[in-house]
Amino acid sequence: MVTATPTPKKKTNRLGLELPVYRGSKTTLCAGCGHNAISERIIDACFAMGIEPTQVVKLSGIGCSSKSPAYFLGSAHGFNAVHGRMPSIGTGALLANKNLVAIGVSGDGDTGAIGIGQFIHLMRRNLPIIYIIEDNGCYGLTKGQFSPTADVGSTLKTGVVNELPPIDTCALAIQLGATFVARSFSGDKKQLTAILKAAISHRGTAMIDVLSPCVTFNDHEGSTKSYAYAKSHEDPLEELDFVPYFEDIAVDYEPGETQEVTLHDGSRLYLKKLDERYDPTDKMQALRVLHETHERGEFATGLIYVAPMTDDFLTTLNLVDEPLASLPEDQVRPPRSVLNEIMASLA
Repeated sequence: MVTATPTPKKKTNRLGLELPVYRGSKTTLCAGCGHNAISERIIDACFAMGIEPTQVVKLSGIGCSSKSPAYFLGSAHGFNAVHGRMPSIGTGALLANKNLVAIGVSGDGDTGAIGIGQFIHLMRRNLPIIYIIEDNGCYGLTKGQFSPTADVGSTLKTGVVNELPPIDTCALAIQLGATFVARSFSGDKKQLTAILKAAISHRGTAMIDVLSPCVTFNDHEGSTKSYAYAKSHEDPLEELDFVPYFEDIAVDYEPGETQEVTLHDGSRLYLKKLDERYDPTDKMQALRVLHETHERGEFATGLIYVAPMTDDFLTTLNLVDEPLASLPEDQVRPPRSVLNEIMASLA
C-alpha cells in the first residue's frame, strides 16, 4: 500500500498572503550587488508585518538604486521620478492619499547631489515615508565616479583619490527633523530586517542609510564602501528586536540591559545596548556618536535616533479623515459663488 506524502502547508502572513506575492521582477542589477539584498529585506519585512501590497506606493529617482522598486512588491503602485525629485512625488502622493504606505528608494548621488535640496525639506517636514538610501559611495550607472558620500582618501579602481569631505546623510537627517534615523549594511540580514520592520510602524520620516557595496566599481581595496571595509569597520550601537503591535512575544534580553521604545501603533522596539551609555532618543548624543565613529574611520550602525511620538507632516496639516483623492468634486472644488465672494472681499 502506497501512502501519499501530505503536501507541506505554505507559509502565510496575518493577511493570508504567501511570500511570493511580495516579490517583484527579476533583477537586472549586477550579480552580488548589495541593492538586491536590500530588496530581499524589504520583501521579508513587508511580509512579516502583513502589509497589503496594493496599499504601498514605491518611489524612486534615477540611478542603480532607483531600479530597485521593480524588484519588490510587484502589485504596489510605483513612480520613477526625475533625478533627485522623488521627495516631491512622495509628498504629493501622501497628501492625496494619506492611507498609503510610502517606500522611497534613493541613492547616495540621487540624494546627496542633485536631490539634496529636496532631501532637506523632506526631512524637516517629517513626512510619513520610509526613505532608504542605497549608499555605495559612487555613481554606478556612469562608470563609478565618486558620489557625495565617498570618504576622504577613498580610491577609484583607476587610482584616483577622493579629496572632498563626505556628506553624512544620517547626521543631516537628524539635524533637520527626521524622527527615525538608522544606518545598516546590506550584508547584515538580521539588523536590516529589524530596522525595516520598525520603520514600517513608525509614523514620520524613517531615513535609513544602507551601506551597499558596488561590486563593479567600488568593491576594491582602498574603497571605504567595499564589503571587506564595511564588515571590518562596522560599529553596532545595539542589538535590535522588534515586536509588532499584533504580536506578543517574549524578548530574551536581561532586565537592565534593554531599552524599550514604543512606536505610534503600539509596536515595540527592544534595544540591547552594546554601549550601555547610548540612548537613541537623545539627539545630541546621536550626533556625537556619528562624529566620533567617523573620526575613527568606522560606521555606526543600528537605530541611531528616534523620536517616536512627534507629529508627522500630515497630522500637522490637520487633513480630513477621508483621503483627499477620494473626496467628491463638490467638496474639493468650491463653486463660482465662493470665488466671487473672495474677489469681492478684495475689491
